[in-house]
Amino acid sequence: METKEQFEDFIPRPSSIYIKLWKAKQKIGKVSKNAKNPHFKNNYADINALIEEVEPILLEYSLLLIQPIDEGHVKTVIIDTETGENISSSMKLPDIQDPQKIGSAVTYFRRYTLQSLLSLQAVDDDANLSSEAVRNQKPSI
Repeated sequence: METKEQFEDFIPRPSSIYIKLWKAKQKIGKVSKNAKNPHFKNNYADINALIEEVEPILLEYSLLLIQPIDEGHVKTVIIDTETGENISSSMKLPDIQDPQKIGSAVTYFRRYTLQSLLSLQAVDDDANLSSEAVRNQKPSI
């Protein structure tokens, strides 16, 4: 049996990675802050909290999240497993020899590339407070 094509069958239906991300972002919302920065005494969402919040929603839309280190850059890549399209964000790692410090940098950059890529609501837990302290200092004469 042959089906007759309708006018609606010729209207393009967007199914790009951006449409899927748009739908996923509507479900993500704010990520709860679960960690404390002892230096600045404020709270932030650590990398595990971010991944726990966003990854299941991305997977609902056949979007795979990976965070490789590639040629000295920490990358966050979201891949549409149905089309192969991807979107990414990356930051160049500093030249650090201490393994613990480089591990901290990798974790920090994973968190920020993911937040940036998905435009997640977040409080700048490092720069704002330190900048405020500098702004509030009285100049010495």
